[in-house]
Amino acid sequence: MKTNRREFMRRWGSAVGSATVLGPWHGLLARYARGEETGVAPGFGPLRSCVDETTGLPLIKLPEGFRYISFGWNGDAMVDGIPTPPLHDGMGVVASNQNEVILCRNHEINVGPSPFGADEITYDTNAGGGCTQLRFDTKSGSWIESRSCLSGTVKNCAGGATPWNTWLSCEETVLGPGDLVNGQPAPLQQAHGWIFDVPIDNQSTPVPLTEMGRFVHEAVAVDPESGIVYETEDRETSGFYRFLPNVVGNLARGGRLQMLKLPRCEDLRQGIQGDATYDVQWVDIEDPTLAHSPGTEDSLGVFNQGKIQQAATFARLEGCWFDGQTAYFVSTSGGDAKCGQVWAYLPAEHQLRLVFESPDKHLLKMPDNMTVSPRGGILLCEDSGEVGQRLQGLTTCGRVFPLAANDMVLQGEKNGIIGDFREQEFAGVTFSPDGEWLFVNIQTPGITFAITGPWQEGLV
Repeated sequence: MKTNRREFMRRWGSAVGSATVLGPWHGLLARYARGEETGVAPGFGPLRSCVDETTGLPLIKLPEGFRYISFGWNGDAMVDGIPTPPLHDGMGVVASNQNEVILCRNHEINVGPSPFGADEITYDTNAGGGCTQLRFDTKSGSWIESRSCLSGTVKNCAGGATPWNTWLSCEETVLGPGDLVNGQPAPLQQAHGWIFDVPIDNQSTPVPLTEMGRFVHEAVAVDPESGIVYETEDRETSGFYRFLPNVVGNLARGGRLQMLKLPRCEDLRQGIQGDATYDVQWVDIEDPTLAHSPGTEDSLGVFNQGKIQQAATFARLEGCWFDGQTAYFVSTSGGDAKCGQVWAYLPAEHQLRLVFESPDKHLLKMPDNMTVSPRGGILLCEDSGEVGQRLQGLTTCGRVFPLAANDMVLQGEKNGIIGDFREQEFAGVTFSPDGEWLFVNIQTPGITFAITGPWQEGLV
């Protein structure tokens, strides 16, 4: 199953962004410059309790007219006989063919006790993380199957889909054999902190792409024209990186890792004007495999190589998405209110622009995973710790609205799972290529949803 270049470009859309003015987002920047208020949009209307069509349980809240189908609960048997692992995180559509969509989903599991997948797809026999693959029929609105596709990794947090129909799964750690975890040496057999390229044909070779860097990875996004991969880092002091491949579409052939630098500003965590636009430079990372600064265990070996060259510092970079010749990425705790920023890098212009900064936690608090809709607008998964975690929409007019809220309280009705999970985050948000189905996870207890409804232009 393949997706050609034209289909890929259509999938990622061009409704948001352009090489010159960020498309409809340019109006938002202009309003910031004039000091005009952004705020809450009406969206699709108020959220209401909504029953899952798979279990009959009220798991999430949605606007009137929307519905959803759950699948891949933690513990559900997959077609390879393996129970679905927990901690569902980043996810993306890697291929589609007529009505069938293939997704790859990360599982942010830490060290051990053992891999969940078969030996041939396992990187480290003492690591518990990895990826699973899911198939969905968009015409019938039904889930088909799931299976394991990468195993034996650590804290597979986010990642991103590629134009060559694979999933780049990222480890959010730099742990290695003997490193301390909760005061005890980690029983790992391999070094971690890498990106893995996971194919859809279940023939994964678990070999790390070491030249793409060893750091606390979060998400990636691929420019389909140049093949350049943009990478985010989830730390309080984070860098924004790009990987220039030697061979487009074959990351295993190596390349060059660089970190973003702004000649006029080194720290973008706070104090940024709403109309901020910066010229961008890039500095080379001499040793992308360096986990720590020399003589330390700070997990900043890559970051500090950039900082020595005055590269830019962000606050907790997480979600990343390439759309309309623009790389969008999220700073979870950035901004004066420390509630989050959305940035846009325009490669053709060599410019970085602030798209949105949350002024208040009630409007938007700590966005994490993100996607750009084929209709325009951005969806942001909050990771705020609040009861009733939200999936938030950001319109091209700079207005925020809730699309979904976590309403999950279980009493053992499914797989014996008991607990109040309303504080658990949404993750892995992504659309089907036709834009009619939205896929998203709730990380704990570990569930995937397919959501559809009366989508509108200008919202999401």
